[in-house]
Amino acid sequence: MQLSGEVKSIIFASPETGYTVLELKTEDGVKTVVGLFPPLSEGQNIKVEGKYEIKTLYGKQFAADRIWIYQPSKLEGIKRFLASGLIHGLGPVTAEAIVDRFGVDTLEMMKYPFELAKVKGISLKKATEFGMGYVKLQKMQDAIMFLQELGISINMALKIYKAYEIKTEENVRKNPYMLVDDIDGIGFATADRIAAELGIAKDSDYRISAAVTYSLKDASQKAGHNYLPEDELVSAALSLLALEEEDAEDRVRTVIRDMEMFGELVRVQTDEHVAVMLKQNFLTERAIARRLLKLKNEASDFRVNIDYEVGRFEKEAGFELHPNQKEAVRAAIENGVQVITGGPGTGKTTIVKCILRLFKNLGQRVALCAPTGRAAKRLAQATGEEAKTIHRLLELDWKNGEGRFSFNESCRLPLDVVIVDEVSMVDEFVFCALLGAMERGARLVLVGDKDQLASVGAGNVLGDVIRCGRFPVSYLTQIYRQSEDSRIVPNAHKINHGEMPDLDNRCNDFYFEENDSSDGICACTVGLVTKRLPRYLNMQPKDIQVLCPMKRSLAGTVNLNRELQRAINPPSPAKKEVKRGDVIFREGDKVMQLVNNYQQEWTQNIGHKAERGTGVFNGDLGIVESINTQIMQFTVRFDDDKVAIYQYGDIDQLALAYAVTIHKSQGSEFDAVVIALDANYMLQTRNLLYTAVTRAKRIVVLVGSKKTVARMVRNNETSRRYSLLIYLIEEELAKGEYEQ
Repeated sequence: MQLSGEVKSIIFASPETGYTVLELKTEDGVKTVVGLFPPLSEGQNIKVEGKYEIKTLYGKQFAADRIWIYQPSKLEGIKRFLASGLIHGLGPVTAEAIVDRFGVDTLEMMKYPFELAKVKGISLKKATEFGMGYVKLQKMQDAIMFLQELGISINMALKIYKAYEIKTEENVRKNPYMLVDDIDGIGFATADRIAAELGIAKDSDYRISAAVTYSLKDASQKAGHNYLPEDELVSAALSLLALEEEDAEDRVRTVIRDMEMFGELVRVQTDEHVAVMLKQNFLTERAIARRLLKLKNEASDFRVNIDYEVGRFEKEAGFELHPNQKEAVRAAIENGVQVITGGPGTGKTTIVKCILRLFKNLGQRVALCAPTGRAAKRLAQATGEEAKTIHRLLELDWKNGEGRFSFNESCRLPLDVVIVDEVSMVDEFVFCALLGAMERGARLVLVGDKDQLASVGAGNVLGDVIRCGRFPVSYLTQIYRQSEDSRIVPNAHKINHGEMPDLDNRCNDFYFEENDSSDGICACTVGLVTKRLPRYLNMQPKDIQVLCPMKRSLAGTVNLNRELQRAINPPSPAKKEVKRGDVIFREGDKVMQLVNNYQQEWTQNIGHKAERGTGVFNGDLGIVESINTQIMQFTVRFDDDKVAIYQYGDIDQLALAYAVTIHKSQGSEFDAVVIALDANYMLQTRNLLYTAVTRAKRIVVLVGSKKTVARMVRNNETSRRYSLLIYLIEEELAKGEYEQ
């Protein structure tokens, strides 16, 4: 359905989101129209497409999902348009003077500053500003309509315009594939469809280059690869391109070599294959290799009686460290780079506390950090000392649309020692930034569990640093943290050693619910979370975390979130909600951030002080506090009490989190965990089950069949992550610049 008419008044317009409520004067009377629009003014003529909706609070409205904008033709409309404020500095008096001089030709004359300057009271400088403002507004409105004609939603069109501004149409016509790199939410398929509508040939170098780049980025985002073997990359690109020419493979290989020549890609011949990676990924891995070796070589020596200092710590703590733990402490004091790895209950936190105490006694400036807010909070609680996320330690600053760390190679951290916990979760880009900000001679202590799943982001930092054999590693194997009737920690170690965990339900913190059907696992999980465990543990259902190996299936996160939401937070007239595809977000829902958003602003009340900052990160959990359907915003309070306001257009960054994948649970601990183990052969691996069990503090319940558990325990296969870090460390050492 379409409506046409003149904009009578703008009731509300959000400059951030484009959400607008206006009154449209049509032949059938004045209509209220809502939608996402570029800046509009009273007096403009528009045509909108959409449908009528009836809102409880606001009555009947026309919800538009497409718009056509035309310039006003009547003198009164032109005056109102110019006086609307969309052109900076041009008010009602000046607008009337311009229209009085040029009449119906006013808008044409707006393009010519020398003509505008003939109007009394308008200088040439002002006339130039007015002209530029008018042209920019026209180009924006034209660009939005151009993008709509290509089948792009207004919401996405506004995002594209924010990125390219007046060059929007020029850039998209020239190379629509640049949208894949520059605009979140646009993938190769969308860019490819746009390119086809614009007449770009299927065998265009632009298209082939875009397929290569997309394949590398997709492999990084989905599988954590920093490169692909050239043959795999060619195959992935060809599957996207669907070229029918006989020489298609040769064309792709030629474009890859051209991209290498232009500095977009790097090709490296390893012992196994030719590795192809994006230039930025290569520079990141090479920088990590160099910086790690420098830290190892440049650490200053300490003159300290370590045994005496450890004895002081033991006396204060009231217990003795195991010889294995003491050696780990000694190694951390003596080495520039030290890795400490062990499973749950092996005393990693105790060692961190001891190392921290010793370094402070030596007058060293020490910082504790972790990859996520939840992990940093746990570290602070366990040590009694301040711990920050790596981003916060480096002081992420976002200006003019670009994020940068305040501490970097030009402005080093004023620290002598940096201790990183849960390092298995750290991706290479953040790790590289941390290393680059450390002073010469500083020490780095990496603490984590080598048997956990690799980071969600690209790379395998902990695994590569251990496997390269060039840095000292302390392996903790003695289990300390367990009570006589506890089975979480012992069962986790059994799983890690390839042994079946105890599933006899004879302890009070590790239970097994036998069920071999997807719908049965789903029903049992919902019952546990909503009824049985809350009664047993005296806790709220939202405090019980469901973990799944997969998203799809009846016992996957998608369906379980739907069922748990229906049971825990059902619809109510008192709760506002917003629908995105098949998912409903409702006030009171438990949600998780899916991507790192360095620009997302937040506020946090600490005592009587309100702190502000930017940055919400992958894996952060929170609750939807409120939804404002009028201005299309919703508010999320995260676990660390940071409050962030999202626009509707950003809702894809969030997912319901009553159930999350095991991968997304990394670095987190929950009092109660229910693990829904549907029978999926591809995802049944030992480290997946091990990671899931080690997320629980008080109680864990496995729901599935014993066959599934046994299959996972036996399957020690881990997906390989393509990384050149070990290769580049050896390459750096071969130069002879470092001690080996």
